[in-house]
Order: sequence, then structure tokens, then C-alpha cells
Amino acid sequence: VEKLALSHPEIAFQLSIDGKTKTGITTMKTVLELDAGDICECDEIEITENMTNIELKERINKLKKEKGAVIFAHYYTRDDVQEVADFLGDSLALSIKARDIDAPIILFAGVNFMAETAKVLSPNKKVLIPVPQAGCSLAESCAAEDLAKLKEKYPNHKVVSYVNTSVGVKALTDICCTSTNALKVVESIPADQPLIFAPDRNLGSYIKKITGRDNMVIWDGACTIHEEFSLEKILKLKEEYPLAKVVVHPECKASIVEIADYVGSTAGILDYCGQSQAQEFIVVTESGIIVEMQKRYPDKKFIAAPTHSGEKPCNECHYMKMITLENILSCLENETPEVYVQEPVRKAAEQSILNMVAIK
Repeated sequence: VEKLALSHPEIAFQLSIDGKTKTGITTMKTVLELDAGDICECDEIEITENMTNIELKERINKLKKEKGAVIFAHYYTRDDVQEVADFLGDSLALSIKARDIDAPIILFAGVNFMAETAKVLSPNKKVLIPVPQAGCSLAESCAAEDLAKLKEKYPNHKVVSYVNTSVGVKALTDICCTSTNALKVVESIPADQPLIFAPDRNLGSYIKKITGRDNMVIWDGACTIHEEFSLEKILKLKEEYPLAKVVVHPECKASIVEIADYVGSTAGILDYCGQSQAQEFIVVTESGIIVEMQKRYPDKKFIAAPTHSGEKPCNECHYMKMITLENILSCLENETPEVYVQEPVRKAAEQSILNMVAIK
């Protein structure tokens, strides 16, 4: 094995076979070592011709032109994936852009709920997703059937759901929200109207604290990536960089949100870093956003916040990292996997999003 890159639950590998270099992706059965020269026993190997990143990007760009396809990528994807994207942003902004753009094919480089949302808003376009198995721990914490049972328990409650949910959950929702507009959405609902807020307990608790509402039932879900940041280590890092501003995503735990200089969505964090006079920032969200930060503000310093484990300087979403140039190319070539949503579910989910967009 010449190269081995872990991307749970898959392994991307590069092999030297008869003097020729090949690459592929497989699930791991046994790994004896994790360095170049390792011997790996795998349950299945699918070999593809090896191409350089430059070659992959050239073929992807050529196919985009030939097919009229547009690539949308989330901030948390790999550096090289962001480089082939026509549009980069957070999930809902990209889905709205996909709806408004004149293109027959949308390829969503992100996790599955994001591609679903794009299809909900663009039913007449072909929406592709390179890796349908790329999920989201937060979305997976709230199954549609479980939310339906909670609605039966609280029949007089309106449902506010975070956009990081499945299309089935959105279809059961009265109004969606994002981390940017969650406060505005909740405040748009009369104070005496009881609510179910799903699925993020940290964002829900944050909004409940700000609004002072005591009639919110909060779903007990969370993003495992944002829960892993260490308050103790961030405070220690703050001692090392006393002038640094701490920017935090509201999916983090309350103890971390409380020490933040700014709390907001990925897009909000990016804007804040540009508007702030500070030159150093401790970034408490998924590390992929730092690529865009450095691109926009090359003269500023961005320090990845540490996690409890200490194995990585900053948390990475392994689902987002499953999206690669190789599977984007395959997706464009074959125009599959394609996202499908049943029309009754799509219409109900779309209404919950439109209810949010209507709030000024």
C-alpha cells in the first residue's frame, strides 16, 4: 500500500500492482499497520484507474459544460471538492440557489439531507448526490416516525425544525429554521403558542434561553462533531492567543456558547471574521470552514479549536469528507445516484421551508 486514507466507514487506498499505480475505495476488514508499506486484508477491492487531482478536475469541469451541470458544495467538504464547486455555502442557502439557477442537473457535494432539500425546492431538476450514504448525526437523531409520535403527545404544539433534518421530518414541520434565523423564526410565533423544537438540543436550549419561552419542548438530539469540542482546552488556547475572538456554532454545548465572542451559522461566522477588527480567531466548528476563511481573509489567523480526544486539532465531519473528486466524477459521468422524493412528502416539506422564507 502506497497511500491509505481513512474515511470511516470506507478506506481510500492507492496500490502498486505490477509497477502500475491504482486507486480504489473499500470497507476495512483488518489493518495491520497504517503507514506506507502496510499490508491490509480487505473484504472487497474495487480498482479504478488512478488520476491526478488536476486530471480529475479537468474531466469534472468538462462534464459540467457538456451536461449543463452545476456543483454545489458545503463549507465542510474537502479542499479539492470546494475547488470544483460552482457555488459554496451552507445547506439552505445552496438549496435556494439551486432552485433559482437555470441548470438541468444539480450535483450536491454534501450530506444526504442537503441534497434532499435541494430536490424539495427543485422538483423538476435532476439532483445528484455522490455518496447517498453520507449522513448526518444530527438528522439521524430525529426519525420522522418518532417526531410523529411526539406530535401526538403534544397535539397543540407547533413544530419548528432545524434544516438539518430528513425530508420526512420537514414534512411534519410547521416551519423550518437555520442556525442563522432560528431566533427570528421562534420570535415570529406568538409567545403563548407552545412549540416543539427539533432536533438540536443545544440550539433549542440557546433559543429558549434568549427568548425566555417556557413552552418549548426540545428534542434530545445533537451533532456529534460540535459536541466534541473541549471547553477546558479552548480556554487554555485563549490564554495562548489572548487577542483572538472565539467564534462558535450554536450546535455546540451551552458552556462553550457562553464564552463565545460571536455565535452563528457558518455563513454568519465567515461574515463576522471579515467585519471584525481582530486578526486572530479561535474557530469552534467543523474544520472545513477554515479553507474558505483563509481564502477570504488571507491576512488573518484562524486557529482550530481542540476536541476532548486531542487526536485532531479540530473536528472533522467524516460524512462530509466521504465526498471526493473521484465519486463526483463518477456521479457526473453516470448521472447517478439521483435523489427522489415522493410528491406528497415533497410538497409538505417545501411548505415548511417556504413558511420560514416568508419571515422578514
